[in-house]
Amino acid sequence: MTTQLSSSALKALEMTASAAAAYLDACDTGARHMRLDPDYYQQCASILHKILSLVGHSEFPELLEQSAAARNAVEAIEIGHRIELSRLGFYPELALLLQRAAA
Repeated sequence: MTTQLSSSALKALEMTASAAAAYLDACDTGARHMRLDPDYYQQCASILHKILSLVGHSEFPELLEQSAAARNAVEAIEIGHRIELSRLGFYPELALLLQRAAA
């Protein structure tokens, strides 16, 4: 799902996603030069997930090639889509109940 964004907007999103992914990867690999901040880690994971959900993973092939965190985020997005489709297709009563509960 690619959204129509200007090249400068895509570049800014790519830079933000890359910075978030770099922090996540560094923490996940136990980098000694970084101090783990759980709140910042969670915010980086959230923003990476949101950016990749917005623009689609095909916009940033180099990021996906270099970052395990970015690949994990894409995998989580894809799993979420499959769950959503399964929930709507195979469990319509559950989908309706969850929708009511969320309202």
